[in-house]
Amino acid sequence: MKSPYRILREADLRDYLAEHPAIVTQLGGDPADWSISEVGDGNLNLVFIVKGRSGGVAVKQALPYVRLVGESWPLPLSRAHYEHMALVHQARLAPELVPAVLHHDGPLALTAMQLLEPHIIMRKGLIGATRYPRFVDDISTFMARTLFFSSDLARAAAERKEGIAAFAGNHALCKITEDLIFTDPYRIAEQNRWTAPYLDDTAAAFRDDLDLHVAISRLKLKFMASPEALIHGDLHTGSIMVTDSETRVIDPEFAFYGPMGFDIGAVIGNLLMAYLASAGHERTPGERAAFEAWLLDVVEGVWTEFARKFLALWRSEASGDGYPASLFTGEAGAARLEAERQAYMARLFQDTVGFAAAKTVRRILGLAHNIDFEWIADEKQRAICEARALKLARSLMLEAPSFTTIATVTYAARELRHWQPHFAR
Repeated sequence: MKSPYRILREADLRDYLAEHPAIVTQLGGDPADWSISEVGDGNLNLVFIVKGRSGGVAVKQALPYVRLVGESWPLPLSRAHYEHMALVHQARLAPELVPAVLHHDGPLALTAMQLLEPHIIMRKGLIGATRYPRFVDDISTFMARTLFFSSDLARAAAERKEGIAAFAGNHALCKITEDLIFTDPYRIAEQNRWTAPYLDDTAAAFRDDLDLHVAISRLKLKFMASPEALIHGDLHTGSIMVTDSETRVIDPEFAFYGPMGFDIGAVIGNLLMAYLASAGHERTPGERAAFEAWLLDVVEGVWTEFARKFLALWRSEASGDGYPASLFTGEAGAARLEAERQAYMARLFQDTVGFAAAKTVRRILGLAHNIDFEWIADEKQRAICEARALKLARSLMLEAPSFTTIATVTYAARELRHWQPHFAR
C-alpha cells in the first residue's frame, strides 16, 4: 500500500489547509488570498507561515531526511508524532509557555500551530543585546513543571513506565544527540567543522584528551540510561521564542524520557555561549558590558528559580512512587527527607554543569553550530570567542565537583571574558 505521505509545497499546502474548517476559521478569507511563506531555517524540517484575513498559523512538516545534510541522511517521519505528544504534555502542564496545537496529521507528519507574533527566536534577540525580563520566571516554570510532573516524584511507577514506552521509539532522534553531542566532536568525523585554522590545535587536543573522553562518555551513558523525566531534548535559545512579556518553547521533536539535567544544562550552556560570543558583536569595546552582566544574572536566575520551584513542587505535589511519604514520618523523617531533597538537587546540578559543557563543545567542534558565534564576521574574533567557550566547557566537564553553585559557574565565565588564546597573543 502506497504511503499517503508527500512533501507539501505552497500550492499543495493551501489546498490541504482549505479542507480543515478549524484552520479556515483561524485564517479567514478566501484561501486563494492566503499568504504562504517557507521560513524553516532549522536543521530538520519544513516550516511555513500562513496568514489570512483573520489570523495566521505556523505549519511544520517533517522531512524524511535531515534537511541540513540532505537525502543521504534519512530520518523517520515518526518524530512528528513524538513532537505532537510532547506538545500535548507540555500544554497540559505549562499552557502559556508553548504554542497551541490547532491540527495534527500523523500520515503527513504535519502539525499546524498557533502563529507566534511578534515573537522572535531568542538567540537572535540576544545577538542584538535585547533583554527579556520574563525569561527567567517563564523558563524555570516550564522546566520545573514539565520535569517534575513526569518524574517518579509525581507519578506512579506503572504510569511512568507507560510514558517511557510511549516515547521509546524516538530513538533515531536520540541517536543524533548521542553522535553529534557525545561522540563526534571528540573523534575524527566527516561532518565536524570548526573555525580553521585558528581552532585546529584545540580540535586536535579535544580528540586526544582521554580525560575528556571519559567525562563525555559518562555523560553519554547518563543520557542513554537515565529516564528521569520527559525532557524536551533540544531546549536551547534557538528553540525558544520571546517578546518582552512572553516566552514560548517550541520544537520538542527530540523529546524522550531522559536525564533532567540535559534540558537544564542546554539552557544554561546556550546562555553561557551567548555571553562569551557577545564580544564578537561589539562595535566599540565595552558597549555590551551591561547586557553581558544581565546575561550572567539570567544564568544564575535560571538555575536558582528552577531549583526553588522544583523543590516547592516536591514538597507539595509528591504523589509518585519515589520517596514514599510513609518512610519519612514525624519530625525526624521530614528532616531527613529534606536533606535528601537537597542532595538530589546537588546531584542534578552536577549533571546540569556537565551537560552545559557538552552542548557547548558540540556547537563549536561538531556539525551544527550556533549563530551566536557564526554571525561574528571576523573569523579570528569568532575563534577567540569560541576558544573561551571551549576552555570554560572543558573546565566544567572535568572539574564539575568544584562547581558547587551556579555562582561558581558564572564566575568562571566572567574570568574568561578577556582571556586570550595562543593564536590571539
